[in-house]
Amino acid sequence: MQRKFTKIIATVGPASSSSEVLEALIREGVNVIRLNFSHGDHETHATTAARVRELDLKLGTHTALLADMQGPKLRVGMMAEGAMLVAGEAFTIHVGQGEGDSNQAWTPYVDFAADVKPGEPVLLDDGKLRLQVEETNGKDTVRCKVIHGGILSSRKGLNLPSTDISLPSLTVKDREDLAFALTLGVDWVGLSFVRSAADVVDLRERIEAADSHARIVAKVEKPEAVADLEGIVESSDAVMIARGDLGVEVPMQQVPMIQKRAIGLCQQHGKPVIVATQMMESMIESIAPTRAEVTDVANAVLDGADAVMLSGETSVGAHPVEVIKAMRDIVMEIEKEPHIFHRCGDARIESDKTSRFVTDAICYNACDLAERVSASAIVTMTFSGYTAYKVASQRPRAFIYVFTGNKSILSQLSLCWGVEGFHYDKMISTDHTISDVKSLLQREDKVADGDYIIHVASMPIAEAGTSNMLKISRV
Repeated sequence: MQRKFTKIIATVGPASSSSEVLEALIREGVNVIRLNFSHGDHETHATTAARVRELDLKLGTHTALLADMQGPKLRVGMMAEGAMLVAGEAFTIHVGQGEGDSNQAWTPYVDFAADVKPGEPVLLDDGKLRLQVEETNGKDTVRCKVIHGGILSSRKGLNLPSTDISLPSLTVKDREDLAFALTLGVDWVGLSFVRSAADVVDLRERIEAADSHARIVAKVEKPEAVADLEGIVESSDAVMIARGDLGVEVPMQQVPMIQKRAIGLCQQHGKPVIVATQMMESMIESIAPTRAEVTDVANAVLDGADAVMLSGETSVGAHPVEVIKAMRDIVMEIEKEPHIFHRCGDARIESDKTSRFVTDAICYNACDLAERVSASAIVTMTFSGYTAYKVASQRPRAFIYVFTGNKSILSQLSLCWGVEGFHYDKMISTDHTISDVKSLLQREDKVADGDYIIHVASMPIAEAGTSNMLKISRV
């Protein structure tokens, strides 16, 4: 397996769902498998999840499963072949079912006519076609003017960047998909089209009610999410900058700075952050990425993303394994740059009135000490995984090895920058555990003679309490 700090997420689809291709993806550097519930049925996703877990047993890996909910993704219905929208002409959108043509289309979004107002934009096919609302009857018919035309194909997306849509972030379909995904034991749930921290709270209540260990990835792709970005970061467990819909919903030139701001906030709060969409899209067909795509991936690593994500490139693309190799090579080349590491100045330590104050201070100083002595590894003993996220958020040069008796978090931590998990439940004494962990890491070729290791743990270690101990040792 490739040793890199930045993690790679691959979306599985027809091009990559076989055990053979999945194994190749994991061997080449994939850390997280994304199950996209916008496509595929439950049986297909269950088969993929089972194959990933079988491969983990075979390879000794802990691959995370991310179940990505479709959310209130608005679309038009079926369209006649070659339906051409002409700039300056009228175009009507009806609520319901029907086949569209050059003059009209249908959408299953039942509140469409009630939600939109005259003067608001209607964007189709990821913004390639642009309309403006002229008139709505508030029930089932909206008359628009075509501002920028083109061919409109079946089932293309419909974006309303200036409209307050009334659909919840979790639709009826999402609630059914969520219940099923949680039975698969997924590690992360992607919440699409988040508009406020309240959407995250609602999903968390549903996950807790199902007694699941899954954590929440809030997908930033709406203007409302950008406005409440700090609240969303605080309420979620991780954030995805979903640049496809985001670049349609907000002016495209704002996306780079939203990406940088979101990454900075996530590092301050100790939350993983994913950069997604169109990263290497030319490789859906091409055997090599464009130089612009190479730079895009590189900049995500330089910005400090925990993970970079592939969508169509691995789900339906012609070269799913080759795209992982290419992304891995870019990531590992950029990780040679020293300035991507040790960002302790960005860390946020909670007030001494909070229960996390001591742990935060220990994690901060573990990274500082690791930098001073050029440690090869930072080892944390954890049950919840909190120390792993907190240490990783400061981007130490040392790899972060997490030892835990809680098997449910081992694959979950595979989303987190620089982290590798090991199951360990002996906890006899502090000295015995430190010695045992060093021997295990040496056997696994993670450290070598003469290397310094920084240990973060709680004392007494058997009680598995708040991290309150920092120790340096040498192999």
